[in-house]
Amino acid sequence: MIDRYAPRELRELWSDQNRLRLWLQVELAVCEARAAAGEISSGELSQLRRAPVPSLERVHELEAEQGHDLAAFVSAVQEGLGPAGRFLHLGMTSQDVVDTALALQLREATRAIEVDLGRLLGLLGSLASQHRRTPMVGRTHGMHAEPLTFGFVMANHLDEFRRAARRLRQAAAEVEVGKLSGTVGTHATLSPEIEERALEQLGLEPVAVSTQVVARDRHAAYLCALAILGAVSERLAVNLRQLQRTEVGEVREPFGERQKGSSAMPHKRNPVRLEQVSGLSRLLRGWALAGLEDVALWNERDISHSSVERVALPDATMVTAHMLRTLAQVLTGLEVDAAAMRSNLERRGQLAQSQRLLLALISAGMLREEAYRLVQRLAQAADRPGGSFRREVEASPEVAGRLGPEQVAACFELEPYLARIESSFDRLGLAEAQPAGAGVEP
Repeated sequence: MIDRYAPRELRELWSDQNRLRLWLQVELAVCEARAAAGEISSGELSQLRRAPVPSLERVHELEAEQGHDLAAFVSAVQEGLGPAGRFLHLGMTSQDVVDTALALQLREATRAIEVDLGRLLGLLGSLASQHRRTPMVGRTHGMHAEPLTFGFVMANHLDEFRRAARRLRQAAAEVEVGKLSGTVGTHATLSPEIEERALEQLGLEPVAVSTQVVARDRHAAYLCALAILGAVSERLAVNLRQLQRTEVGEVREPFGERQKGSSAMPHKRNPVRLEQVSGLSRLLRGWALAGLEDVALWNERDISHSSVERVALPDATMVTAHMLRTLAQVLTGLEVDAAAMRSNLERRGQLAQSQRLLLALISAGMLREEAYRLVQRLAQAADRPGGSFRREVEASPEVAGRLGPEQVAACFELEPYLARIESSFDRLGLAEAQPAGAGVEP
């Protein structure tokens, strides 16, 4: 992943040098387990513990000769170990090391993502609480629908991100496992006891049964969880982008004092951060598909998944963290224009509150079809420059024949909408108001 979308700590986690460090950590964990079982003497174990992580340059030199990166790594480590080096990689196969080290990397990557996700959840919770009574118009098909609040919109996104967080944790648990069971997973050359003891030292659970590799349905599910998290992120980004349109103007993403929205048009203030989130979510969906293609390996293994994962897993975790941090930056500095929201809601005489009039007329005894056609006619008459739905309603003899002035006025009150919305905040456990960025648990 290019630096633009790669958080520094995750780039270091997935670096080639760190991979060699983790490979050695796995190898030494097995040596420790063998020593505890009496298979390696304390003196030999002391020599093994002093083994340094080999340089990338030396591993690359050996790989050029051997055509195998893990075998080159083992050779590079053994060069400085003397006789004790014979215990390194004893009874193991490459995937024992690769898959177990990969689990360690995915565990750390997930922890970083969960920190970012927790912060985003907190910001969404704060916005939801702060604006739970900030009225705006809801939209369906891109058109005005009925009143709601900006806090309710943010609460909806919060609920969605909470599900994404739970989904990611479940998928992460499936990949945070190790496998040290030999060439086709039968423990013929490395006992289950050694595997369990070594993995315990690494903080991993052993898979119940494996082939030469850990089954790739686990990694496919993990990539799918990231892709869904990306889709959820994109939905938030798209909604905020729509609300920032010139014709809407209800929110604005942060804009730096020296920032330029366009090289040619000085007035421009584009939602570029949110657009970036939308674009990167497409990459996550592509990597999820690649992960699904990796599941069907030949028999006990082939290597077709390896090249895919060397790109997909590091890049997907880095992009996910970057997207979450970008959204957090936007929400931290988001400008919410409550006056614009109110103005849009009251457009053309509160046209978006037609359903309350419909229901009032039906309750007053008018047949539904008759009431619908009446309200529709009044609404269409108001939906023009200078039009007012409320004025049309108040001047309608058909409405006056069924409803009194107080009943008509009640059809245009916002409070009934706002009162019913409160139940959603209660279900989410959101307080009346929170300071910006207050934590909300996934």
